Amino acid sequence: MVQDLPPKATGRRPRKKLHIVQLIPNFMTIGALCAGLTAVRFAIEGKFGLAVALIIAAAVMDGLDGRLARLLKSESDMGAELDSLCDLVNFGVAPALITYLWALQGMRAEGWIACLIYAVACLLRLARFNIGNRAPDNDSNSFQGVPSPAGALLVMLPMFLSFAVDTGAPFATGAVALWMAIVGALMVGRFRTPSFKRATIYAENVSFVLLAFVGLAAALLTYPWTTLVLIDCAYLAMLAYTVATKPTKPVEDTAADA
Repeated sequence: MVQDLPPKATGRRPRKKLHIVQLIPNFMTIGALCAGLTAVRFAIEGKFGLAVALIIAAAVMDGLDGRLARLLKSESDMGAELDSLCDLVNFGVAPALITYLWALQGMRAEGWIACLIYAVACLLRLARFNIGNRAPDNDSNSFQGVPSPAGALLVMLPMFLSFAVDTGAPFATGAVALWMAIVGALMVGRFRTPSFKRATIYAENVSFVLLAFVGLAAALLTYPWTTLVLIDCAYLAMLAYTVATKPTKPVEDTAADA
């Protein structure tokens, strides 16, 4: 009679079962990647409105997948790596290509250099974020530099402005390229920017928050370009206020810190 040997004796690891629901965060992460890549496709076809909508959809999914993973207790190193790699495509490569296709093709070398600066800045920003997440004294109430989803919306601000005034045509392409480099610098900056991960509200104010969300959603559907311009301007104003009132946290120079 053959006895069942323990997993170590057979050289096989025990098989682990997962509820299919626990894979939903990874589905969302991959869905966000598909949205970012499809945004580039629509930009190539000249459908910049759809391209921007897909980048926004990717940002929404990026904001939800991590929280959903914690809620479902399905956090994993694999999921964290997938999220970081997809963020590079969705908020680094895709916005750079969309902006290049919209405004910078005529500049050739200078426009492409601006795209490279922005994309590499996003890469460095994500690498530093990953390292910071492993630090035991990580401050989850703030970021260092502009986070990549916000950077993606900021870098497309000239496009939002152009469509908001009903032209849709690129203007001041040199300024657009310079703006891309500036946003890249904001992403790798050492200054503190606010994080809303642990933002709380009083229970009696929930109704007002829901009404504000409905108003924002309605404004995005009715006046998308003007609303996006106002959102970017509001974020820049908040950023300026935060930098002016909050001292920069000193950072030790380490070989691993990008």
